[in-house]
Amino acid sequence: MSRKRLAVSGQSETSALHRENCSRACFPTPHSPLPTPRSKGFTLIEMIVVIVLVGIVASVVTFSFTRSLAGARIQAASNDLVAGLRYTRGQAIVKGEQKVLMLDLEKNTWLAPGKEERKLPEGMLLRLTTAQQELTSDKAGGIRFFPDGSSTGGNIAVVLGEREWKINVGWLTGEVTLDKPDSEK
Repeated sequence: MSRKRLAVSGQSETSALHRENCSRACFPTPHSPLPTPRSKGFTLIEMIVVIVLVGIVASVVTFSFTRSLAGARIQAASNDLVAGLRYTRGQAIVKGEQKVLMLDLEKNTWLAPGKEERKLPEGMLLRLTTAQQELTSDKAGGIRFFPDGSSTGGNIAVVLGEREWKINVGWLTGEVTLDKPDSEK
C-alpha cells in the first residue's frame, strides 16, 4: 500500500524511507533555513591558529630553557671556584704555611695549590679585587690564606653576560661565601 502512495505522490522509494527514518529536526520548519550538512574535521583557520599557538609556546619554552641553562653554567663555575678557595684555605691550615689561589684574568683561569689549572667555560669572565701586594700584574693576582685561617681577603666576580656572581673572602676569618645575583635567589 505504501508503494502505491509513493507512485501517486511522485516520490521515490528511498526518499520516502529517509523521511520515515529521519527525525523531525532533519526537515526545516517554515521559518528556518534549510539545514546544511556539517562536515567533520577542522577548518583552515582553526589549523593556523593552533600552529601559531604551538609556535609561541615553543619559543617561550626554548628561551626559558636557554636562560636556565646559562644560569646553571655560571652557578657551577662559581661553586667550583668557591671549592678551590676553601681547599686552599684548608691546605694553609693543615700544612701550617701560607697558600695562594692564583687567578689569571686574561686567560680566565685559576689555580689552587697542588691542583691543575682550571679554566672557566667560554663566554665567562673573572674579575678580582684583592690586596695590592697579591697582584702579580694588571691581569693576574691571587688570594693568600694564612695558617691561622685568615686571608688577604677580597672578592672574585664570575660574569656571564649581565649575570654576575660574587665570591667574597673575609680577610679576618678567611670565610668564603657566594653571593648570588638577585635574579637567581
